[in-house]
Amino acid sequence: MTPITPPARIAFIGMGVMGAAMAANIMKAGFALTVSSRSKAKADALVAAGAQWAPSAQDAADGAACVCLCVPDTPDVEAVLFGEDGVVHGAAPGTVVIDFSTIAASASADFARRMAERGIVLLDSPVSGGPQGAIDGTLTCMVGGPDAGFSAARQVFDAVGKTITLLGPAGSGQICKSGNQLIIVAAMQAVAEALTMGRKAGLDPMLMRQALLGGSARSFVMENHAKRMLDRNFKPGFRAELMRKDIRLALGAVRDNGVFAPSTALAAQMMEAVVNSGRGGQDCASLGALVAELSGLKD
Repeated sequence: MTPITPPARIAFIGMGVMGAAMAANIMKAGFALTVSSRSKAKADALVAAGAQWAPSAQDAADGAACVCLCVPDTPDVEAVLFGEDGVVHGAAPGTVVIDFSTIAASASADFARRMAERGIVLLDSPVSGGPQGAIDGTLTCMVGGPDAGFSAARQVFDAVGKTITLLGPAGSGQICKSGNQLIIVAAMQAVAEALTMGRKAGLDPMLMRQALLGGSARSFVMENHAKRMLDRNFKPGFRAELMRKDIRLALGAVRDNGVFAPSTALAAQMMEAVVNSGRGGQDCASLGALVAELSGLKD
C-alpha cells in the first residue's frame, strides 16, 4: 500500500477529549484534516484552526486517505462505520481506517472482516496515556490488523503516539488494551488496600506512599492514582464508568480465551461497586475512596 504522508487528507470522527487532541496533533503533523462529531461545537476550535467540518461520517470519509475514529463503545463504532451515513458509504477502496476506540476484540475482528469485503483496511488501535498523553502526542497505540495497512498509516500513528506496536491480526490491539486496563485496576485495588491499611494502623499515608515509591512497589499507579486517592482529587481524567466498561470488555476477553482470571473478576466487581456507589462520573481512582469507606474510614 502507498504510504499516507502529509499533506494527505485525514478524517477524524469523534471530538471527545481524546479525539480532539489526537486530531489536533494530526493537523500539526502537516496533514489536511476533516473532522466530524455528534456535537459540532466540540470541533469549533479545530475548524477555526483550519480543519474542514463534515456533517456525517460518510462525508468525512469522502476523499480521505485515512479515517480515524475515537468514540465511546462498540455500538458507536458500528454506527460510525456501517450506519446509514457511515464511513463505508464514503470511503474508497484502499482507504485505511484506524479505530482508536476501546471496544470488544471480537467486534473489532468482525468489523475488519466486513470492511475488507469493501476493500477497506481497518486497524484497531486502542490507546493508553490519558488526556495528557493525547495532548502531548505520546500515547501508546496497541494495534491489530494487517502489516500493509499499519505500514501505510505509520506517519498518522507517529503524529499521535510514542509507543506504537503492531500486535497481530484484527482484534489484537483490543486484547492488549484489556490487559492494560486489568493491570491498572488490579494495581489500584492493591494500592487502595495498602494505603487504607496504613491509615488505619496510624501511619501518615503520604509518607507511606513516599517510602513505597522508593522500593519495588513503585509504579505508574503508585505515582499517579495513589496521589489522587490521598488528595481526594477525583476530577475525572478517566471516568470510573468508562473503566467499568473497559473491565467488562476484559471479562469478555478472558472468557473467550478460556483464562482462569480471578483478578479480572475482582476488578470487575470493584468497578461495578464504584459506579453503583455514585462515583461513575468521578475519576477511576475513586476506587480508593470506596475501599476506605468500606473499611470504616469517613474521609
